[in-house]
Amino acid sequence: MIAVLGYGSLIWDLDCLAPHVEGGWAMKAGPALPMEFSRISAKRKHGLVVCLDPVDGVDCATHAIRSRRHEIEEAATDLAQRERAPLGRIGLVCLRSGATAGRLAPIRAAVAAWCRQTGWDGAVWTDLEPNFASAAGQPFSVARGLDYLRDLSGESRAEAVRYIACAPSQTDTPLRRALAGRDWWEEARREIGV
Repeated sequence: MIAVLGYGSLIWDLDCLAPHVEGGWAMKAGPALPMEFSRISAKRKHGLVVCLDPVDGVDCATHAIRSRRHEIEEAATDLAQRERAPLGRIGLVCLRSGATAGRLAPIRAAVAAWCRQTGWDGAVWTDLEPNFASAAGQPFSVARGLDYLRDLSGESRAEAVRYIACAPSQTDTPLRRALAGRDWWEEARREIGV
């Protein structure tokens, strides 16, 4: 059994991954991993999206769904296609073969430990890095993230608001907490109906 781990838009939009998974999402069933909305996504009209971020992130629950695939490489390819990302941006751990991939050894170790504890043969996850500093020209901080979101307009702002509002509630990062109750954020949510 191979798990696909999710924590962002994958939860509400399986897209082309849908035929390759079965059952529903087991919410909060995956390992806790460090996350923050510290990635500027061209795919999401330059809004902020959640990514694994051990520097600025905090541990948040991930969610698991079963891949129909029996080979870890096939499950990774399916996820890469859904993410429209290179295969090198998909993390994986396979207890059967010993195969591992991913940017960060502590995350690979946490996923491997979770697989051993829960009986999964392996898992795949999206492993896109934070890019706020390179895309925005300054290091990420909650204050800079808030300023960045507040300065977005039009489709970019609507997509950023929709994405953060629709992310699972367990993706409870410092930026998301800082947004709660801010008048401009609540107004933006009302404008797009989320």
